[in-house]
Amino acid sequence: MAMIAAHQVLSSGARVPRRSIAIAAFSTVVEWYDFTLYLYLATVLSRVFFGGGTASLAMTLGGFALAYLMRPLGAVVFGHIGDRFGRRRMMLLSMALMTAAMLATAMLPTHAQAGPTAGWLLLLLRCIMAFSVGGEYTGVVAYLLEGARAERRGLLTSLAAAASEVGGLLAAGVSALVVALLAGPALDTWGWRIPFLFGAALAAFVWIARSTMAESPDFVQQELQGTVPASPLRHTLAHHRRGILRGFAISALGSITYYVGISYVPAFLATVGGTGEADALWLSTAAALVVVIVTPLVGALSDRVGRKPVLMGVCIGAALLPGLMFTLMAGGSPGLVVLGAFVLAGIGGAVSAVGAVATAEQFPGEGRLTGLALGVTSATAIFGGLAPWLAHLAVETSGSAIAPGLMIMVVALAVLPVLAAMGETRPMRQPPT
Repeated sequence: MAMIAAHQVLSSGARVPRRSIAIAAFSTVVEWYDFTLYLYLATVLSRVFFGGGTASLAMTLGGFALAYLMRPLGAVVFGHIGDRFGRRRMMLLSMALMTAAMLATAMLPTHAQAGPTAGWLLLLLRCIMAFSVGGEYTGVVAYLLEGARAERRGLLTSLAAAASEVGGLLAAGVSALVVALLAGPALDTWGWRIPFLFGAALAAFVWIARSTMAESPDFVQQELQGTVPASPLRHTLAHHRRGILRGFAISALGSITYYVGISYVPAFLATVGGTGEADALWLSTAAALVVVIVTPLVGALSDRVGRKPVLMGVCIGAALLPGLMFTLMAGGSPGLVVLGAFVLAGIGGAVSAVGAVATAEQFPGEGRLTGLALGVTSATAIFGGLAPWLAHLAVETSGSAIAPGLMIMVVALAVLPVLAAMGETRPMRQPPT
């Protein structure tokens, strides 16, 4: 009966119910709240788990980079599950793992209680979270793409990027609130646990909501036609190597603009710009709101004019503007700090919006999650997880505030020729009948 119902849905041309689209898009808020919380609390966690000081902050950011290397592995594992057994099952497993890791993080002993062991336990749980997130974002992007009508793919797929920014906004806001209200010994003793407990509760709630989602129509069709790949990894490597390389390039640009241009900014302002922890976090909250506004607008624009021209435009912006913005923020003038943070947030949001749909459209339904895993998350591990630590190291070594902006510029210039040679992936508009 279930197969007959699925066939009727596909024959009618309908996509997944709006409720399922909404759950898939906005439940990503929770996963990315949980994951980005670590960066927004980096200076606090460096004291709580590594004893404090400049070296401790570098170790905290280095731990974020190390854990990020688990993202490609998680993406491949969850991608296999999603391509072989369904998108819905994959998203449920990802959220369950994140819920457990967040709750365990909130229960960890501190450096004062357990010495260096506390830091190692934190890093272990970060690896588990990175493994989980490796499958989360690509799974949601594929689900939204496959559930959307062709003419609205850019807008609806960008909701995954927008929702992840809402998660970052929520993480920045909760972090700022906790730091402002519990500054001092209370924050380092027990206050830091509150954002993690909140995230664990939200993740458990989202798991329940996801259990009611419909399966992706593309995967249902694959089952009906018998085209589900027995080995998604082998299938993708054999047929979609160019798509993997293009996805890698697009994701490299998206990762460097997000993790250096947005997530690293609070630590940059606190250590270079002379901004207090609480003020830096509040500014990051406002910058995240800018990203949330920009993302669906750019996604809709890509539906009208195409993915390639939008990608080319934001890539050129990423090559020209970040160096100046970091220099302005280092000056300490409140107005220029806000301007720099908002411009960087706009660039990062624009790349994420069009990058989500453009990377997913590099692959057909068969093996799509595995293709995204190999291209997107491998680039994110290199240009995302390592980027905040490298940016911090570059500033410390060179003493130059422009160094993070130069990192973004170099990646943008390297990606630009790939985008110029890439074909358009937006579905052709059909004339009215």
